[in-house]
Amino acid sequence: MSFGQGGPDWGSGSGGPSTPDWAALAEEAERTRARRRRWLLAGGGALAAVLIGGIVAVAVVSEGGSGDDASDKPSSTLPPAKDLPEESGGAKPTFKDEPPPPPPPKDFIADAERDKAPLTAASLFPSERVTINGRSYKLAKTDTSGKCADAAHAGLGPVLSKNGCDALYRATYRRDGLAVTVGIATFKDSAAAAKVKTQYKPNLVALPGGGVPDFCRTVTCRTTANSLGRYAYFTIAGRTDGKPSPASDKLAERAGLDGSNYAYARVLQRGKDQSEKAAKPGS
Repeated sequence: MSFGQGGPDWGSGSGGPSTPDWAALAEEAERTRARRRRWLLAGGGALAAVLIGGIVAVAVVSEGGSGDDASDKPSSTLPPAKDLPEESGGAKPTFKDEPPPPPPPKDFIADAERDKAPLTAASLFPSERVTINGRSYKLAKTDTSGKCADAAHAGLGPVLSKNGCDALYRATYRRDGLAVTVGIATFKDSAAAAKVKTQYKPNLVALPGGGVPDFCRTVTCRTTANSLGRYAYFTIAGRTDGKPSPASDKLAERAGLDGSNYAYARVLQRGKDQSEKAAKPGS
């Protein structure tokens, strides 16, 4: 086929004027349309694959992301509720509804401001018979001196007075020809009582009565001095037959130490009683 001036020249042959092969052209056109459909389908499939891949990628990235609502996330990605951190302004910590423990017993007997339990000779020496380290003693007599120096000899009296002694409570116990007077003096605070212990000079006046004769007046006897909290306590122990009790008299010495241990126990018991009372609801 050649092109001449003015349009296509379909040529000529021995058969006369040439005409297009319409069947061939139609077939070729159909083949072209078929090829186009195949390309479109192929392209559309590729695009669909790209879109699906994009959706999967977004889902993976969004899983567990901070911007998604927790209800859209797989449950396996959420920590148990107890492990979730508390948000600012959330619930406040709670505490057990239990009262704090009371102060130690010695806190109650350290000064007069806190030591408010009734204080008398009867409260300090309540028992008619006491056993100390396996040894039994019978109460013979008790006494209270508002003026402490009246129940002390010339050495101890001034020490009690200058440190502000409030009262001196005495009790005498007897056992097997021995007698021991226990004296418990009260002060404003533990500092004053400790000074009395350091400055101690003899002696506490022995208290007769209740079957115990006057003892330890003009003879040597065994004595002790100590303090606990705002209390200073003393003992004087000797023979009821009027004989002296020198350092070699171990029985009198032991009776004096037993009396001192009893005084310590009674003062400490005051602190324990007040501590237990403070621990009770409504106290």
